[in-house]
Amino acid sequence: MSKTNTAVRNPNDPHIHERRKADHIRINLEENVSFNKLTTGLENYFFMHQALPEIDLAAVDTSTAIFGKPLRTPLLISSMTGGTPEAGAINRTLAEAAQEVGIAMGLGSQRAAIEDSSLAETYHVRHVAPDILLFANIGAVQLNYGYGLDQCRRAVDMCEADALILHFNALQEAVQPEGDGNFANLLDKVEQICRDLPVPVIAKEVGWGFAEETARQLANAGVAAIDVAGAGGTSWSQVEMYRAPTARHARVAGAFVDWGIPTAVSIQYCRRAAPNLPVFASGGIRNGIDVAKCIALGANLVGFAGEFLRAADQNGVAGVIELAETITDELRIAMFCAGAENIVDLGNTTLHTSFFK
Repeated sequence: MSKTNTAVRNPNDPHIHERRKADHIRINLEENVSFNKLTTGLENYFFMHQALPEIDLAAVDTSTAIFGKPLRTPLLISSMTGGTPEAGAINRTLAEAAQEVGIAMGLGSQRAAIEDSSLAETYHVRHVAPDILLFANIGAVQLNYGYGLDQCRRAVDMCEADALILHFNALQEAVQPEGDGNFANLLDKVEQICRDLPVPVIAKEVGWGFAEETARQLANAGVAAIDVAGAGGTSWSQVEMYRAPTARHARVAGAFVDWGIPTAVSIQYCRRAAPNLPVFASGGIRNGIDVAKCIALGANLVGFAGEFLRAADQNGVAGVIELAETITDELRIAMFCAGAENIVDLGNTTLHTSFFK
């Protein structure tokens, strides 16, 4: 483990959100922030190979639509960053690539820009991506700390978004020394935002997944989609371990390295709880075969975060485009070999856990 950051943070530091964003980018690029033993669970499922698929590979169609907006392939660049000059450059790189390949994108938490308007430009991507499905983003817990409809509208208007993500990160807040831990009576406030905001609201976890009952509560509150963001990919408790100001904080955060609901399990929980809502799958997705499995399990859109961040950092727009096209190629071939000609067919394709019944 890299040396813990032992600088004690001042919670009243006016630049605390910027510093945290910079920390998060650096740690995700430089450190091992994966789960230790807990996996996505996707490795437990497989498609029955179709030696005679009876379809033309050239006719396999990966296109879909979310909130009425067409996508060439059901991929989402998951929410990651914003609030610093470096983050702004990353967001523009990701958005430009998303525009080129026709996929969706979520922005990182906009709290920094809500509280310091000079940072809003780090979330401005519409000028390079006028057509993409774009999601604004605010932490749901901020509704217990003075945020309301006005701040949610500002987040959406700031980036001309098609929908708003409310992210739920209880564990991350709990292990941050400067975290906001009051999640009491939050559901009613979420319901009010869903009712009053003129764009769809997406409930998103950040890497520990939604349980079935939680997903049902959120669906009943009026969310328009649920992003499971399950366990098995980036562990944000590990990220916070590297940010910890003391050895004690680091130990507490590190203890949760294998906490959470695996992505494959949470997809099924959310699909059962909200059969009529779009379900987004994210958390440890590695390739187009994983994408295909997620859709067969009940997802409508599949997100990648860390892989796109690294591609943007190392190879810019071209690297992100190359990664998205590679994932799409893998998805298309998986569909072909599973006998699914389009995304609807893929969603109706049976996954197996054994070669024998």
